[in-house]
Formats: sequence, structure tokens, C-alpha cells
Amino acid sequence: MKKYFVQYKPFLLFLVSFFGTYVLLTFLYQFFLNGFENEKVDTITRMVARNTQEVISWMNQSSYIVESDNSPVFTVFFQNQGVAKIVEGCNGISVVILFISFIVAFSGSLKNTLLFIFSGSLIIYILNVLRIAVLTVLLYYFPNQSHLLHGVLFPLMIYGFVFVLWVIWVNKFSKYAK
Repeated sequence: MKKYFVQYKPFLLFLVSFFGTYVLLTFLYQFFLNGFENEKVDTITRMVARNTQEVISWMNQSSYIVESDNSPVFTVFFQNQGVAKIVEGCNGISVVILFISFIVAFSGSLKNTLLFIFSGSLIIYILNVLRIAVLTVLLYYFPNQSHLLHGVLFPLMIYGFVFVLWVIWVNKFSKYAK
């Protein structure tokens, strides 16, 4: 048994680091969310909604967001039509947690790890806001394509970008980089 532990030690350490970080960050995020009333939007989702509205306003002046009084959701209006809804799951934090967990599992120097986590998380946040803004506009013009846009293309875009960040990290900055 010890032979297998020694043989697979890097893989086992990766698993422990990845899942340990993932569980810890998910727990902390859930603790953060529990600080909000059931019918209120959390501050991160509120920030994403406001930033999304700002980006859409760069494209078209007739866009705004409205917070629901009885559920934790923002409705994004484009051309005076309610087109999209932003809920807690849209804020990208679950993607950031996944990103950070992988970076920690393949950590490099402390400085590089922290800088990559910070810059990567910021890029993911910005990309997510742009994703929601473009998705809103596209849903206005192509409402029958909502499954393709929301369920396939845009998740592929965000997760594909995170995958590229992981590849860059492992090949350039992690302790395994050559």
C-alpha cells in the first residue's frame, strides 16, 4: 500500500489540494450568501448586474436593470423589454472558485500563485460581465436561440477561457512548469 502512495503521491496531493480548496471556498461563499435575506440579492450579484447594465449602456442607451421585490433576481431591460434575469448563479463566483482550486492544486511560488489568482479572477469577472451583456443583446434579437446561447455557447466561452488560463498556469508558472 505504501508503494502505491509513494507512486501516486503527486496525484493524491493534487486531489487533496484541489478538493480541499474547493470545499473551503464553497463553504466560505455559502457562509457569505447566508448573510443575506432569502428575497434579497447578494452584493456580488448586485455588482455584476450593475456592471452588466453599464456595459450594455455603452452599446445602447435604452437599457436598465430592475431588482425584484419578492425574489433575489435582477431583470435586465434592453430596448424597454425585459430580456434576461441575473440571479446568484450568474455572478461567476462558482467559476472563480473552480479556477482558484485548480491554481492552488498546481501552485507555484506564493507570489506567482497569488498574482495569477487575483488577475485570473478579475479577468473571469470581467469576461462574465461581458458574457451577460452580449447574451442579453443577443437574446433580444434571437429569443428563440436562448438554449443555444445561454446553455451552450456562452458556458463554453467562459469555461473554455478558464481552461486556457489553467494551461497557461501549468505550463508557465506552476511548480511543474519547464
